[in-house]
Amino acid sequence: MSDLPRYIDGYGPVHIYAGAVSSLTLPKPPRDAVETRFTQELGQAIRQAGVQSGATLSFHHHLRNGDDVMRQVLFACKALGIGDLHIAASSLFPCHASLVPLLKDGTVTRITTSYMNGPLADAVKAGVLRNPAVLQTHGGRACAIESGRLKIDVAFVAAPAVDRLGNLTGAVGPEACGPLGYAMVDAAHAAQVIAVTDHMADRLPRICIPAHQVDQVVQVASIGAASEIVSGTTGRAPSAKGKAIADFTASLIAASGLLTDGFSFQTGAGATSLAVARSLAPIMADRGVTGSFAAGGVTGPLVEMHRTGLFDEIWDVQAFDLEAVESYARDPSHHAMSAALYASPARQEAIANLLDVMILGAAEVDAGFNVNVTQASDGRIIGGSGGHADTAAGAKLPIVTTSLTAGGFPKLVPELTCLTTPGDTIGAVVTEVGIAVHPSRPALKDQALKAGLPVVEIAELIRQARAACEGAVQGRAEGRIVAVCEYRDGSVLDVIRA
Repeated sequence: MSDLPRYIDGYGPVHIYAGAVSSLTLPKPPRDAVETRFTQELGQAIRQAGVQSGATLSFHHHLRNGDDVMRQVLFACKALGIGDLHIAASSLFPCHASLVPLLKDGTVTRITTSYMNGPLADAVKAGVLRNPAVLQTHGGRACAIESGRLKIDVAFVAAPAVDRLGNLTGAVGPEACGPLGYAMVDAAHAAQVIAVTDHMADRLPRICIPAHQVDQVVQVASIGAASEIVSGTTGRAPSAKGKAIADFTASLIAASGLLTDGFSFQTGAGATSLAVARSLAPIMADRGVTGSFAAGGVTGPLVEMHRTGLFDEIWDVQAFDLEAVESYARDPSHHAMSAALYASPARQEAIANLLDVMILGAAEVDAGFNVNVTQASDGRIIGGSGGHADTAAGAKLPIVTTSLTAGGFPKLVPELTCLTTPGDTIGAVVTEVGIAVHPSRPALKDQALKAGLPVVEIAELIRQARAACEGAVQGRAEGRIVAVCEYRDGSVLDVIRA
């Protein structure tokens, strides 16, 4: 990655975290113990935390499209006359559409996040936010917080349950959401931590964030709806093309030589990625393979593989469905991990670095195996790296699964709309018509051919994708820069223009 640009001129007053991973400082030690206060009202908690205009406030996305804490906090700040806020949210979803007016009136002027889609992302793309948003990877965000490059004034933690001492968990409560892996990093390093909950409990079966890291607890009527965790890509069944891609992918894994006892595995949240787990399970069972761990963003299919003995343990940074939530609450071998332990580039022991196989999705892939999961071909912001670039860099065999086309646009393209994950970290691209293996992996190509799999060149996939689409691929926008896309080490990969 030494050839990545370290800065790009002309995009406005956004702080870019320059410097290679080797130059990063070690994570800071945990915050000193604090005495948790139980505060009656959200506005009072904000005042007691000393929040002022220009502050950096962090939020996490374990409730995904069901989150309502960010809305409540930011409108409370507006009511108090607090503005010019920097929102450091781990991800943003369509449920945050109500925040668009706060971008327009200057309550929120900066956003740093790892993923965004929906009306708020559309507003950023349209240039409503006064400063360019910064899109990080999940591991890059955790590293920036731990190293002090991203300083959080107050972390607001949506906590499904809090006990009388101030310990927090996502394991139980009316809106239980599973491990609070992204919030763990925020709580350990923010200057102030405010837990927002709708459920007080006498005892917690598992603790995600200990009371000594929590300054205040505020009880509200509702933190949101955990049922909306299963939303977007996590709620879709695979198409016939998706099932074919999943079968090809499982066969490629089987042929790779990695499918032996101790195998470690992660899938993304897309329908095709989840189908890969279902296709792989019978192959593991037939071979008598017991994996060491499955990791993620954890889903029902991974939980089922663990329950049937295909994996010894689960390492979980967030739950992608309610089966994963229930598993975390009940199963002691289903472990929570922080976003830093999951994917920080400053941590050699990161789970991402221990993966044998990672299944990734794509909005676009180019001839160099570079991947875009940030923008649609029509220019809309539809996501961001999340853990995509982190796990691609860490896993022994990162596999991108994608159909040739979608919505009338080719997904295999000569030029990406936006670069999210560098191609030199990708092992193979699997489509419904064949598998392209990265040129740096001739042994994998030979293994796939010996297994009778349809191996094709990436250029041929691009040709077929373009031939299948009547509409021409739209060019990049040429307006002002509205977002900056960082690689996991903080260097700039690309920019998004209005």
